[in-house]
Amino acid sequence: MSPQLGKLFVLLGLGLVLVGGVLWLGGGSWFSWFGRLPGDIRIERPGFRFYAPLVSMLLLSVLLSLLMWLVRRLS
Repeated sequence: MSPQLGKLFVLLGLGLVLVGGVLWLGGGSWFSWFGRLPGDIRIERPGFRFYAPLVSMLLLSVLLSLLMWLVRRLS
């Protein structure tokens, strides 16, 4: 494994810990809209609940792709 790949994993891990800490300590209200975007499918009936966050996952995919492009561009 190359040293650069190891550094990337450490940075990604620290980023996940940072985001998790912010969400855990009450920053979750900042992201209350996430998962409730137009295009997210939510069906709730007595005894049955179906949830498919299509648009939210598409948005997350675009943001992570941009982040990875930026990391590759800067290194």
